[in-house]
Amino acid sequence: MTGGFFAILDDIAALLDDAAVMSKLAAKKTAGILGDDLAVNAEKATGFLASRELPVLWAITKGSFINKLIILPIAFLLSAYASWLIVPILLLGGAYLSYEGVEKIYHAFTHSTTQAPAAEKISDKAELLRIEKTKIKSAVLTDFILSIEIVMIALGTVMEQQLVLQIIVVSLIAVLATIGVYGVVAILVRMDDAGFYLITRGGKMRGWPAKLFQSTGSLLVAALPKIIRALGVIGTIAMLLVGGGIFTHNLQVIHHTVGNFPSLLVNLAIGLAVGGVLLGVHLVAKKITS
Repeated sequence: MTGGFFAILDDIAALLDDAAVMSKLAAKKTAGILGDDLAVNAEKATGFLASRELPVLWAITKGSFINKLIILPIAFLLSAYASWLIVPILLLGGAYLSYEGVEKIYHAFTHSTTQAPAAEKISDKAELLRIEKTKIKSAVLTDFILSIEIVMIALGTVMEQQLVLQIIVVSLIAVLATIGVYGVVAILVRMDDAGFYLITRGGKMRGWPAKLFQSTGSLLVAALPKIIRALGVIGTIAMLLVGGGIFTHNLQVIHHTVGNFPSLLVNLAIGLAVGGVLLGVHLVAKKITS
């Protein structure tokens, strides 16, 4: 009886060891998409009132966890019973990301002279709540697409393993992705508060510590608007790269045709092409129905 108990413990220990090894491998494979996920979601989580940044970010984070709860069981079922559906689902996600990236570029050029007011300049609370709800919905939807890609890549590293190991590894990667990405985003959006705190604290000191605190705080405050603008550009490029990369990696025709070209340029070009076609269809349909 005792031997059977210790045998079970040995099996559990071996399973956890395998899970740790496979999780490390899956984390390496998803590192690139996690970087894109960070850029995209950091850009989408900015532009709110300072007092609303963390509540909005928490709403997006909860949406991200819900996305994972929806995606994970479906991914395991598809992998077991309908693996042929995985690629079409990924391509739909790539098409959406490509469209959104091109649409942001189009919007930037066509609305260059009419800039939307900052959240601080909007006094109507109902309008602020409407804008928040719209941005949260957009962020959660984008997170859903990126989460599909993260889960599928992680699942691909353990497809040959037993189901229990698949569930442990992919679920762990999914949870760490959400915590890691939105933890970093939370730090970014509160960077100016940290800067003001250092400036205030430095004002109560004397000598070189005061100068160090105040100069560091001033640097953080001054850098935040530039980082937010940079994240807007990086997030757009990231969406195009991820969207184009989904087509490159999952369509053998494209993969073999462009195999000798730099992958970044290929993914960007395909993302722009797919997004441009979809945006054109959307604009034509909009004109016809208006």
